[in-house]
Amino acid sequence: MSDDILINIQVTLAKGDRNGVAKLTKEALDKGLSVKVILEDGLIKSMNAIGEKFKANEIFIPEVLIAAKAMHAGIAVLEPLFAASGIKPTGRVVIGTVKGDLHDIGKNIVSMMLKGACFEVVDLGIDVPPGKFLEIVQTKSPDIIAMSSLLTTSMGAMRETIKVLKESGLRDKVKIIVGGAPITQGFADSIGADSYAKDAATAVDKAKELLKKIPM
Repeated sequence: MSDDILINIQVTLAKGDRNGVAKLTKEALDKGLSVKVILEDGLIKSMNAIGEKFKANEIFIPEVLIAAKAMHAGIAVLEPLFAASGIKPTGRVVIGTVKGDLHDIGKNIVSMMLKGACFEVVDLGIDVPPGKFLEIVQTKSPDIIAMSSLLTTSMGAMRETIKVLKESGLRDKVKIIVGGAPITQGFADSIGADSYAKDAATAVDKAKELLKKIPM
């Protein structure tokens, strides 16, 4: 019976049915399923499958956005119960589109998928100057900074942000992921980023990999 409702959650999430996911999540709780099981075997498992389809070009950004919103409808039901269930954030990520760039769709998808993987996400929005990333590292002590750029003209802001972090002595305190249409692995290496993600699903994988490299 528990397997049936978890499968229903997965299927309903994949369809992007926010109300359906929220309803099924509540039903699963009422049936006595643990928050952890619903989260991992229902919501996250389905979103991971969406991510793999996205990486394989089987689905595209609109479908991912719709599924991510459905996932968050389920998480909204579970989140008040996280602390009592012993569920802690996977890690803390600060994300933003860099200075000179007003695009946010890709950044928003990455943010949603990170939240779906139980990361605590601080979203700084668009046109984020290097000083703002520095300020948030100083005040929030994130594990990871995720920077997005969709314009070649704004790519330099990524380099400048890393430079500012180095000058402040905080570069070694945080891992950095960069991504966006014009970004390549070569560019990421040239500016001293820790990782490059070509899409949202890969960004989640890279974030998990980087967490393993952070001293406990």
